Amino acid sequence: MMIQLIEKYYRLLIRTSSSLESPFLLAVRLYWGWQFMQAGWGKLHDIGKVIGFFTDLGIPAPVLNAYFVSALEFAGGLLLAVGLGSRLVALLLAVDMIVAYTSADREALFSIISNPDKFTAAAPYTFLFASLLVLIFGPGRFSLDTPLTRRRDERRIRRTLADAPGSFTPKVLS
Repeated sequence: MMIQLIEKYYRLLIRTSSSLESPFLLAVRLYWGWQFMQAGWGKLHDIGKVIGFFTDLGIPAPVLNAYFVSALEFAGGLLLAVGLGSRLVALLLAVDMIVAYTSADREALFSIISNPDKFTAAAPYTFLFASLLVLIFGPGRFSLDTPLTRRRDERRIRRTLADAPGSFTPKVLS
């Protein structure tokens, strides 16, 4: 009797928390998409400073990389916010933040074990974390990816059924 009651409430907890997954992912995408957009916009509007910073860090092709990173963060933030190409964009933004750690916050990166507070206080941390959340869990139901993926899957199923041996494909009259 007691075990059944615990199981019942545990299933309720699972259902309730699972129903919050898509709203949570939407909030993450909207907030961090906006943050990435602002960071990219700021870089694009002061590109000379970014080029100088990249040059000082010894990043190869600093002009090309400054424009690439600025555009990636701005456009990637927009795409992340609306949930279009979410996992690919999240992967690119995560790599961007890993490069930021390795080039600009190396000391914080290497303190991940010895001083985790320093690692989590570094600027790239929350951007990296948000990118990884979307990369791993996807954009959630409230994204442009959802109807596009659904439509693609429906077409794939129809093709598979039409190509199956002995399947009946009705002719459409013009």
